[in-house]
Amino acid sequence: MYESQPRLFVSANLYVPEGRGPFPAVLFQSGHSWEGKAYPSYQRCCQGLAQLGFVVLAFDPIGQGERINYLDASGIHSRLSSCDAEHTVPGKQMILFGDSCTRLQLWDAIRSLDYLVSFPFVDSRRVASVGHSGGGTLTMLLSAADERLTAAAVCMGNTENMIASPFRSPGATDDAEQNFVYSGPAGFDRWDLFYPFAPKPMLIWPSDRDFYATYSPDYIANGWKEYQRLQTVYQKLDRPDHLAWADTPLPHALAYDSRLLVYNWFNRWLNNENKPLEKEPPVQPEPVSTLWATTDGSVVRSLNSATPHGFIQSRGAQRSPAPLADVLKLGKPVEASSAATIGRVQSRNIEVEVLEVSSDPAVWLPAYLLVGDKTSPGKPVLLVLDDTAHDRLWFAPEVDQVLSEESPVICTAEVRGIGALMPEFSPGAADYESWHQQEENYAWGSLALGKSLVSQRVTDILALVASLRKHPATRSRQIYVAALGRLTVPALFAAALETTIQGLYLAGGLASFQSLVDAETPQYPFANFVPGLLNHTDLPEIAASIAPRKLILAGSVDAQGKAIEPGAVRTVYKAAVQAGNFSVLADPEWSARTLLSYVGQSL
Repeated sequence: MYESQPRLFVSANLYVPEGRGPFPAVLFQSGHSWEGKAYPSYQRCCQGLAQLGFVVLAFDPIGQGERINYLDASGIHSRLSSCDAEHTVPGKQMILFGDSCTRLQLWDAIRSLDYLVSFPFVDSRRVASVGHSGGGTLTMLLSAADERLTAAAVCMGNTENMIASPFRSPGATDDAEQNFVYSGPAGFDRWDLFYPFAPKPMLIWPSDRDFYATYSPDYIANGWKEYQRLQTVYQKLDRPDHLAWADTPLPHALAYDSRLLVYNWFNRWLNNENKPLEKEPPVQPEPVSTLWATTDGSVVRSLNSATPHGFIQSRGAQRSPAPLADVLKLGKPVEASSAATIGRVQSRNIEVEVLEVSSDPAVWLPAYLLVGDKTSPGKPVLLVLDDTAHDRLWFAPEVDQVLSEESPVICTAEVRGIGALMPEFSPGAADYESWHQQEENYAWGSLALGKSLVSQRVTDILALVASLRKHPATRSRQIYVAALGRLTVPALFAAALETTIQGLYLAGGLASFQSLVDAETPQYPFANFVPGLLNHTDLPEIAASIAPRKLILAGSVDAQGKAIEPGAVRTVYKAAVQAGNFSVLADPEWSARTLLSYVGQSL
């Protein structure tokens, strides 16, 4: 046992060969297995290396082995669905403070390497790292960050760039530590991790099966393309033999043939042994409990270890004021052109105008503008943002049965990721693409490309408002906005940035981002996460900033999506209450009648 940070315990196994040394050493980094360091094939590899004369330190990554943080009633197993989730749940929360699970896990590896080289029987001039799967990716990170490594081997790590060519939306997203936030604008991607290590010995090998069963359809092709580029660097540095690519037709595992690759690579570069080993030394995995470093298989239960969520909670609110547009990375706003009219239909006493509104380049937002024949010039326009489909409240039953000829003007529109703007399935392996076709993956891809999904939706809402200010039927009218569910956050952001929005009705929206870090396992759409937001502001503060414009919160929810009692909402929004622009309703009422009533009461 050792600590990578104060009270953050790391459980590990140290394999020491017979003899006095000093020995070469290997830091073994586990893939995403529940057993962590005790996964059978990982044990075999560590035992084999030790019998070949290597000291091996194999440690449990966070959320695996004895370091599971979200314990179920057993006190050993996780209540989450996968060890990927053990990484991603805290990883998403950390993003709200501008931090990442990448940093957390890389620091564990650096401190583990510190511990490994501290032994007098280890030759610190001959130290390597090997990892399989997620451990392979962490080996890539460590090789880029720590100069002490002499050689490295990456087995089936994530050796595909997140943003590969051809780009297949949402990109090659994975769990939290493997997605590099804002990396695209920096020109940095996964393969860039290899270049700082050159020209030291680096072995890279995938499983041929990974292109359809584990990673993306372009995994092998993209990796090989990037490998050839890296190869030219090794050639220019006169070390072409220090870089090697191998592969295996076997499934995604550190199987026998892959372990032989590890033994021979490290024998060659750390022991100066060029004769290939043809047979693995005798190995036999131990029961998981035999390898426990704690008394009962849990650093949390045995040692009261700190957890990632505990670190997140300890940060508290330390605000550093910054313009909201900068926090959202909106950039220079694009002045929307007038909405293009696609069609115009009369439905008895209501004119329905079908519009397309230009937002970002190559992004067009579908919208309907509903105007009664006797709607007076003094009536406002209500922009309705439904997070399911923009037409469902107004066209079933028919629009003239919903609106009167004197009703306020209704503009109902869709933004990116909603309704008609839901992304198409990317081509490729069906199994991979089916689970990849989730909003959360598009949110990760957007963050890697430099602009969060919520920021894109704010841009869309601002474009819609700008188009309403130009449209002949609405340019002289006051503009109100009503939003439902996950669109309440971008609507509030947009209102804070656009003062011509006169008021907001937000139904079923999140009360605060602070609640997402207070909760151990929040259940909330990742699309609305903004890196570093809580370093600068939160939803209650933004709500107070729009005073004296009116804001109604109807049926606000907590981090689990459960309704919050109105009194508790008023407490959280104390500043908005004091500003006098704030109302709270208990239920997330969302109907045409409710929205029309809201506009009428706001006049």
